[in-house]
Amino acid sequence: MPDAVAPMPEGWCLYLLECRNGTYYAGITNRLEARYAAHVAGTGAKYTRANPPLRVLASRGYPDRSAASRAEAQLKRLPRAKKLAFFESADVDVDVGAT
Repeated sequence: MPDAVAPMPEGWCLYLLECRNGTYYAGITNRLEARYAAHVAGTGAKYTRANPPLRVLASRGYPDRSAASRAEAQLKRLPRAKKLAFFESADVDVDVGAT
């Protein structure tokens, strides 16, 4: 399993949370610790207000918001069983201009 909260270089990261109801929540941020604290406090996303997070399952850094957003979209298209493997893969294929 990947490091749950690996140190992020300057830039953005994609993260995956495990929520109390057993679901996963994916998002992007440029300040992971602050964003996770907001989710826990109930001031994060609407979904995590209703389904509070238990822990950060995985995170991965990206050089900019655009790259993180593309990776997030790709991650959200995967079935649940493949979401953690997405973070374990060293060479994630992010479709930049695919139709």
